[in-house]
Amino acid sequence: MTAGKSANDKPGNKVALITGGSTGIGAATAVLAAERGYDIALTYLSQPQQAALVAEKISALGRKVLCSRVDLSSEADIVHWFAQIDSTFGRVDLLVNNAAILRQKLFRETNAAELQHLFAVNVVGSFLCAREAVKRMSTTNGGSGGSIINISSVAARVGSPFEYIDYAASKGAIDTFTMGLAKEVVGEGIRVNAVRPGIINTDLHAKGGEPTRIQRIAPMIPMQRAGEPDEIAKSILWLASDEASYITGTLLDVSGGR
Repeated sequence: MTAGKSANDKPGNKVALITGGSTGIGAATAVLAAERGYDIALTYLSQPQQAALVAEKISALGRKVLCSRVDLSSEADIVHWFAQIDSTFGRVDLLVNNAAILRQKLFRETNAAELQHLFAVNVVGSFLCAREAVKRMSTTNGGSGGSIINISSVAARVGSPFEYIDYAASKGAIDTFTMGLAKEVVGEGIRVNAVRPGIINTDLHAKGGEPTRIQRIAPMIPMQRAGEPDEIAKSILWLASDEASYITGTLLDVSGGR
């Protein structure tokens, strides 16, 4: 069975799982996936009103949506979310590991508790979501195959000195995970890739401590602007599509040339 070619074998709509789906890249991806025929399961943590608005848009497109509060630093929360997915949809075709946190500060100012929480969300949470998705997608377990898209960052390549080295390192772990898992599960009908955004016009920078970071960084980008969430969403949905059926273990930079 060719990897990535079998997601339509089961009856019913395909199902996309998107972590951090209430704003930014996650919200844009959830809506675009719904427009392209997916039913959607999305997570949020602290923005229920924004998540509800995204869910309303998905419902208006005639798609089924499961909107769940999930703490991605908690294995119990993740396992419970997948149990909800099983009972609501009965299938998993696409996982987008999008949710992440960052704190903008010099590395010398970082403490152990902050590091542990950042890696728990950005790395361990993504690993556990992928583990649960693989169990359900794997053709050796009776699944129909599927696609996992990890959202990394150009920060993994440049290191982000004086900005957020710890966040960059967490995305470096995502890159390595993507390449390794891709090889491990390709024979089970699952493709695994990563999208590495550059500076994107979302509220992540404000949450990280510098609301004006986009304006500061944009002139350094060859394209002279930040990217938009829908530009990343289109890259994600392309990698998940049959147009990318021969692509796995790839890190796709979407960064305006940076």
